[in-house]
Amino acid sequence: MSEREAAKEAEEEVEDSPESAPRGVLAGARLNVVLFLATIASTLYVGRSSAHWLSGWKFALPFLAILVTHEAGHYLYARRHRVEASLPYFIPFPLSMIGTFGAVIAMRGRIRTRNALFDIGASGPIAGLIVAIPVLAYGLHLSPVEPIGEHGTDEGQSLFYWLMKRLVLGPIPPGHDVFLHPTAFAGWAGLLMTMLNLVPSGQLDGGHVAYALFGERQQRHSRIVRWSLLAVALVVVGWLGFRQISAHAPLGDVLSAMGQGMTWAVWSLILWWMSRRAGHEHPPTEESELSPGRRVMAWGLLVMFVALFMPVVMSSH
Repeated sequence: MSEREAAKEAEEEVEDSPESAPRGVLAGARLNVVLFLATIASTLYVGRSSAHWLSGWKFALPFLAILVTHEAGHYLYARRHRVEASLPYFIPFPLSMIGTFGAVIAMRGRIRTRNALFDIGASGPIAGLIVAIPVLAYGLHLSPVEPIGEHGTDEGQSLFYWLMKRLVLGPIPPGHDVFLHPTAFAGWAGLLMTMLNLVPSGQLDGGHVAYALFGERQQRHSRIVRWSLLAVALVVVGWLGFRQISAHAPLGDVLSAMGQGMTWAVWSLILWWMSRRAGHEHPPTEESELSPGRRVMAWGLLVMFVALFMPVVMSSH
């Protein structure tokens, strides 16, 4: 396909309106820069191993590489399909374990076709994973396997994460676990952020992919996903509480453990709020079909979400 034909195809996938025509990088990027610098500081802060913030670079640098690549994927494909998009607004949050709530990109104009919707939604998670997987592999190579202490914190487990540990470190002896190097933690955090974005609901990346695949049926599927996440939260909270009670833990430890299982309840609430605020689960596209290749990739991303899913994001023992 020639460049002229590709440009014509892209023009047909978005509404012919002044708002849909790209004007380059949007003016007034000062806030984007300030937020990004603040996110650098917050990720350095949470990754530090001493009193000096710069010691956190072994976490901050690879993690921000994953996050920036993820957002660049969205931005570039939005431009590819002539959907006006802002630069990413990164969200610093030094009180969290990874120092940020990720980033968002503001888009104007309606995405007309399923192909365009899939490309824009899927490009971020795919680009992020391309960086996160080697970061995790290298970080695990640097991570020691040691006996599990009496008290400690356990990162969330998923099928994909278990496979990566198995491939890089081999079988882990009973009573032992991998103690993550900061770079390995950055890779794990990259998997976590990708998994959260791939939840097939609302206007998350996974919601875009699922809508491109299922069309209007996704409106109902999205609500089912939200209720399923709430059910997962209730099961996890009950299991964590039961485990602490069985160990005769103090009431404070029981409540703390149960609180660690509330991640999916909070995420379900956020998705409900987003749908109420927008007035719908997902904006409709015009009647069109997803191309066969994109259909295969869409199913692959939904399978990847299952492989990355962590019932418990972080817990204590």
